[in-house]
Amino acid sequence: MIDLEPSNQTKLFGLDSHLLELIRLYKSNKYPNKLLLSGSKGIGKSTLAYHLINYVLSEEEDHKYDIKNFEINTESKTFKTILNKSNMNLITIDVNPDKKSIDITQIRELIINLNKSSLNDKPRFVLIDNIELLNVNSINALLKILEEPNQNIFFILINNNKKILPTLISRCINYKINLSNKECLEVSNQLLGEELYELINSDLINYYFTPGNIYYLIKFANQHNYNLLDLDLKKFLKIIINENHYKKDPFMKYMIFQFIEFYFRKLNFSFSKKINDRYSYFLKRISDTKNFNLDEESLFIEFEDEILNG
Repeated sequence: MIDLEPSNQTKLFGLDSHLLELIRLYKSNKYPNKLLLSGSKGIGKSTLAYHLINYVLSEEEDHKYDIKNFEINTESKTFKTILNKSNMNLITIDVNPDKKSIDITQIRELIINLNKSSLNDKPRFVLIDNIELLNVNSINALLKILEEPNQNIFFILINNNKKILPTLISRCINYKINLSNKECLEVSNQLLGEELYELINSDLINYYFTPGNIYYLIKFANQHNYNLLDLDLKKFLKIIINENHYKKDPFMKYMIFQFIEFYFRKLNFSFSKKINDRYSYFLKRISDTKNFNLDEESLFIEFEDEILNG
């Protein structure tokens, strides 16, 4: 499997027009210094941000960004220093693996770094991923530096279509990114280097899946030696629940809710009143479980007993 870490993605797929628009704004001095990139998780927002940053920072280099092919030059000094996290013109922030939120110490470190003098005259970028995971203290500290950012500093905030404070949105230009289902499948084929339907049972392909969702689904299956061609949606859900994968794998914990909703949508074609009633019931349970951090196990066991085995 290829590595889909956004900073490693030298080729941009499906988001060419978005990159061209952002470059046009930058060249015409209309690029906002506080940009909120919004869209579904796994659609390529962070990858787009890294391509824009590489374009701007490598502009005067011998191995600059290849705008004709929408590709980062791997010989670029900018690319190499971003990969080894030594680029003085880029600060990245994301939730730490052992944490549930971006905490105040990360924002305090950001403020200290921004107050240091730059060693060159290039723009400086601050890329904050999963902005919805900022806690209250972090948001308050971030708002202060967003109100009056230092000169030549550009913030790019990544939001996965989650609810964030209006005070944060109001300080940014909200740039929304969408891909149609057809575009998502085309990008997935390009990333994987082969046809998606040769790897995954068509029953598992959700119209709301992004290329990132599909990639991690295949990666998950490879890690556990599951043949996705042999598994329909019902069998797959049973495996995830019975093997407790949602407890061990953060990605599968995120995805199982989507799979359950997808399963009900497929059943809904029967227009059964019972199914519609249970759909509403489980949608509320899913919402409550997410919003109030409730125990997922009872929800999944009930779903399996009543729906999958019913």
